[in-house]
Amino acid sequence: MELYNLSAVELTEKLKNKELDSATLYAHFLERIKDVEGKIKAFVRYNEKPCHLIKNKDNYPLNKGLYGLSVAIKDNICIKGKETTCSSKILQGFKAPYDATVISKLKEAGASFIGQTNMDEFAFGSSTETSFYGVTHNPWELERIPGGSSGGSAAAVAAGEVTVALGSDTGGSIRQPAAMCGVVGLKPTYGRVSRYGLIAFASSLDQIGTLSKTVEDAALIMNIISGKDERDSTSCDVETPDFIEVLKGDLKGLKAGIPKEYFIEGLNSEVKAAVDEAIKVFKKLGVEVEEISLPHTKYAVSTYYLIAPAEASSNLARFDGVQYGVRDKASDLMQMYKNTRAEGFGQEAIRRIILGTYSLSSGYYEAYYLKALKARAIIANDFKEAFKRVDFILTPTTPTTAFKINEKIADPLQMYLSDIFTIPVNLAGIPAMSIPCGFDSKKLPVGLQIITKAFDEATMLKVGYGYQQNTSWHKEKPNL
Repeated sequence: MELYNLSAVELTEKLKNKELDSATLYAHFLERIKDVEGKIKAFVRYNEKPCHLIKNKDNYPLNKGLYGLSVAIKDNICIKGKETTCSSKILQGFKAPYDATVISKLKEAGASFIGQTNMDEFAFGSSTETSFYGVTHNPWELERIPGGSSGGSAAAVAAGEVTVALGSDTGGSIRQPAAMCGVVGLKPTYGRVSRYGLIAFASSLDQIGTLSKTVEDAALIMNIISGKDERDSTSCDVETPDFIEVLKGDLKGLKAGIPKEYFIEGLNSEVKAAVDEAIKVFKKLGVEVEEISLPHTKYAVSTYYLIAPAEASSNLARFDGVQYGVRDKASDLMQMYKNTRAEGFGQEAIRRIILGTYSLSSGYYEAYYLKALKARAIIANDFKEAFKRVDFILTPTTPTTAFKINEKIADPLQMYLSDIFTIPVNLAGIPAMSIPCGFDSKKLPVGLQIITKAFDEATMLKVGYGYQQNTSWHKEKPNL
């Protein structure tokens, strides 16, 4: 088997046992990127040489976790000295002056960084079509989108260009592309992983997470990047279990909730069939399954698209041509601001900034933004009530499989509905993970979403691992 088809856990074992050295492994993945990147376009930039070199590698402690493994990083996570642009024209030329906390932790664990992956501009999108650098293609069918906004990271993992990658998830931006590319995408609890060094979209919703081939690989990376960070005021001081250790044991006696609001008109019949089959697997494993209700789910999309653009409008105000990236040469200061932002931001970014500014403006704040915050609290309470009865929740990750490039880009509302099953989790601040659970008739992957209560990633990972130990969907590879 080619090395690029192995999991991170398998590769780190080979590195620890000295069956393989990090330079050979890096070269192997670099060769794979050169072979398939012309088709996939998952990276905005990649490194011919490792971005981080281990000094005195012969004496490097092998229990660090990622000795010599290459990781891809979404283009909105800062790596010191590297251009970081959020796949936007307005940040062209900006080089990060510091490492994000997750980058520092990965370096300490022995990882190298093979490149930065494409994304929807400033994470505004569900298809990786709004990037200044062009569209990323789905490895399973090149005419289709990979999902978004972490589409580059998901596509890179699915195509074997990298074993694991980091992404960010504000309304489904890790889980949705994971589902559409047939990989594992994990969004941790808000506050579990430091956001320091993540260029902000919506600060109360953003969370860094993982994309990987297996649940076990996700657990490996979560062991490294989790934990309290004094530089992030939203980082929570909670104990981090050994996520690899919690995978062990059977699922018998656990209770799963199936929310009726997620099995509605608009859910593709083949997606539903695959999820139904996955639920049967859990029943065979001794999981008790019952229908539950999350009654305010129908308000999630409209709530999200008031809160997220409002926060984006505030966060993106800093990109004005003065300190970062592109600057128009107009002699008048106000004209420079206008020209820089008009030319630097793409259409979707402009749409969201305008929408967010409007909802925060005088006379509309209480009618829109404040009401959305109240709705958010009610949606979060639905989950709290549900977890009094069940240990985890199972839903489809997306209502459809990957759609064709340009199919929905001209219809923002249809695009926003791609995240209808993932958005409620971000509003509630709880963890969720998408794992492969089948294919439709076109051989396009289907994702199953596992949701647990706040800071209970342990149960989520155990459930996902138990499923993967009894199925083989995650072992399927696209034909490139």
